[in-house]
Amino acid sequence: MSKRVVVDPITRIEGHLRVEVEVDENNVITKAWSGSTLWRGIETILKGRSPMDAGLLVQRICGVCTYSHYRASIEAVEDALDLKIPENAKLLRSLMQSSLYMHDHVVHFYHLHALDWVDIVSALSADPAKAAQVAMKYSATPIAAGEGELRAVQERVQGLVNTGKLGPFANAYWGNGTYKFTPEQNLIAVSHYLKALEVQRKAAEMLAIFGGKQPHPQSLVVGGVSCVRDMLSPARLQEWKQKHAEVNDFINRAYLPDVLMAAEAYKEEPSVLGGVGVKNFLAAEDFYLGNGEYLFQQGVIMNGDLGDVQDVDLTLIEEDVTHSWYQDGAARHPYDGVTEPNYTGLIERDTVYGKLPTFDNDGKYSWVKSPRYAGEPIEVGPLSSLLVAYARGNEQVVGAVNGLLEATGLPVEALFTTLGRTASRLVQTMLVAENSLKTFDALVSNILVDESTYIEPVIDPNKEYKGVGVIEAPRGLLSHWIRIKGGKIENYQAVVPTTWNSGPVDANGKVGPFEQSLVGMKLEDPTKPLEIIRVIHSFDPCMACAVHVMDYKGQDLGQFQVAPNAC
Repeated sequence: MSKRVVVDPITRIEGHLRVEVEVDENNVITKAWSGSTLWRGIETILKGRSPMDAGLLVQRICGVCTYSHYRASIEAVEDALDLKIPENAKLLRSLMQSSLYMHDHVVHFYHLHALDWVDIVSALSADPAKAAQVAMKYSATPIAAGEGELRAVQERVQGLVNTGKLGPFANAYWGNGTYKFTPEQNLIAVSHYLKALEVQRKAAEMLAIFGGKQPHPQSLVVGGVSCVRDMLSPARLQEWKQKHAEVNDFINRAYLPDVLMAAEAYKEEPSVLGGVGVKNFLAAEDFYLGNGEYLFQQGVIMNGDLGDVQDVDLTLIEEDVTHSWYQDGAARHPYDGVTEPNYTGLIERDTVYGKLPTFDNDGKYSWVKSPRYAGEPIEVGPLSSLLVAYARGNEQVVGAVNGLLEATGLPVEALFTTLGRTASRLVQTMLVAENSLKTFDALVSNILVDESTYIEPVIDPNKEYKGVGVIEAPRGLLSHWIRIKGGKIENYQAVVPTTWNSGPVDANGKVGPFEQSLVGMKLEDPTKPLEIIRVIHSFDPCMACAVHVMDYKGQDLGQFQVAPNAC
């Protein structure tokens, strides 16, 4: 007899995500449902406003990847107006994007995903002296891993335990049998978790040097950038480079060794050797290095065939709402997208925790739409970006991926796993960190002969425009689509990475990456589904922001109406 498992909310993500699964008598997942329980109405708020304001407003879609939405929106307007921005503006935007990646991926691995791999309680029984020796196995010069440092970390965590207030370490599944680190390995990882809290601040400061602040930077404008004085200041340029060196040092002496350690410990754990149920991958061209060169290429891979990479055709993107809480209709291209809410509620049924409101299996169950490419579900993210570049023969990507596979002793097939998805984020971080110095050097060289950063945009109120901004955000391909009429925004749609990954089943019964990644996985204990959380976290979910919330009975908890001409 099947049993229902409800994980709500999925914590250590941005936003509100609920996952439900059915397991058979052997605790193997046979069906899965993923849904966001909070609606964001940013697209609706934008209608009737000036296109010049869109970038600043859409940052509020997310409190984590604010720069990504900011840039994609600005570039959608520039595409609509056919603006070619100055070289310096392209290079500065790329440096800010690199800074975001170095911050975002470190935070994800340590503060959002690490506790799926690291048993904090086990670390308390570790031998700090032995742990210091273990750390040397994965790095010749490990950071924050000396015997004294590790002992201090252990005492710090024990102090938290003694107070009974565990903070970020509370409400976890400590002792779960799918944790595979030794006590000493757990202690090393905990030390790096704490050290990463310091490092991520430096990475945030990197973006703020050119962005004005982080989160919600302010220096991008339609037509270029406004951070001219920072660009022309040798002190500010050197400050960025110094902070870059500090963050990059942590990436190489902590992040890389910890992924190598995880690959060794988990290479035979079944729950991390699956997790890629949809083998279609989509990626954007991004990370401008200068002189027309980009670090990552665009492309589409279908059915996991690395021998056949196709160019992206944006006309093949549609969004299905059959099982989403929106008014029904045929799948639409984003230019013609409609966002009209239609909340239908949840259904109470028996679960492993007793009776609970649950998703309507056959009806609508999520505020997330279901994007499709040529009618097929697609995974986006670091794994997709690397697979596309790897399949295209990108020398840097091929070298980095093969190097990691050789260091771990894993085959290429291991990329198509939860472990591979997590490792891909590290490889992408290292490539971005290394190549951002090329972008920096290109900027320094270019400003010696050209200080321009802006070209003035012109909108003819008697014309209609449409444009799209497509970038590779930390969580994958992000696209913003805009229609302009009478000098105002007529329609706006954002197709975000987690929409691609977490969307519900579509009208044709095709299941998306989140849901398909869970089917077939065995849970050690359905009441403590660590395996589900680990797989879902490997995508780095970033659910959308909202304007109103409903409880499961359909009652409004709060509503906010924003007039187009407000502010």
